Amino acid sequence: MDMVFTAFAVLVFAAVIFMVEGAWMWWSTSHGRSARRIARRLDLMSGRAEGGERISILKQRRYVASPGLDQWLHGIPQMALLDRLLLQAGLRCQVGEFLARSAGVLCLALLLVPALEMPPLPACLMLAGTIGGPFGLLLRWRAARLKKIESQLPEAADFLARALRAGHSFANVLKMVGDEIPEPIGTEFKATYEEINYGAPMNEALHNLASRIPLTDLRYFVLAVLIQRESGGNLAELLANISRLTRARLKLQGQVRVLSAEGRMSAWILGLLPLVMLAFMSMTNYGYISLLWTDPTGVRMMWFAGAAMVFGALWMRKIVRIRA
Repeated sequence: MDMVFTAFAVLVFAAVIFMVEGAWMWWSTSHGRSARRIARRLDLMSGRAEGGERISILKQRRYVASPGLDQWLHGIPQMALLDRLLLQAGLRCQVGEFLARSAGVLCLALLLVPALEMPPLPACLMLAGTIGGPFGLLLRWRAARLKKIESQLPEAADFLARALRAGHSFANVLKMVGDEIPEPIGTEFKATYEEINYGAPMNEALHNLASRIPLTDLRYFVLAVLIQRESGGNLAELLANISRLTRARLKLQGQVRVLSAEGRMSAWILGLLPLVMLAFMSMTNYGYISLLWTDPTGVRMMWFAGAAMVFGALWMRKIVRIRA
């Protein structure tokens, strides 16, 4: 029972760390200062800031199979954000399916808490972890997919530039990118081409592309295309410059990651060392280490130590995370 409690405490600690990290990543990429500035530029270029209402020809995504429940979910503003996160993560499940799975995990946790006879505070942490765990995983899948798209963007920009020099139209070039370049960026460009092919304006289709892929480099790409459509110029050369700048930035990011590898390794060692020593002492001298969760003073020391570890992990992450 004590080993189960120790393992559970370690899992709860990891779940809280992942939840905090996922929330910070989502906030910085979706609501940061640079994201808001670029979103305003895109609104101006696409004409959405003029106040005129537009009628979209695109089919509205369903959140659940049931029409009544789907209409109710569409009335909740947060569901649109969750649906966008699912799109950006590349998951095929609907909002209702994701919420149902998350509710199933929560129900399982509610059944385990009385069975394990957990104290109130660890039980609350477990419930918080089960609530935030699916959303943390969703944010990590989204971040991994966006990172892969970012690495494919220079290749896509070069492909676009070469095809434009060969005389193809921009819409056909989008289709060629979708057919030739693998997922996930190929699928996104093909979806943009299909929107244009169905009759959506070019500016609106590109704006939707930037909304589905909230990357700074891709938003610069969209802004460049929109500006070129308004003022003219050599789009192929412009795309080649964007590709070169994106490659240079990714190279700089790689160099920064190499230089900060020692700091990240130190952070991992300092963060995991107390947990490893706790597990080792539990196996070698259980009577000595068990005072930490059997004695009231030891329990308070454990909570203070856990809070200090969380603070230290976040502080070290802030130190070693250098945005290039």
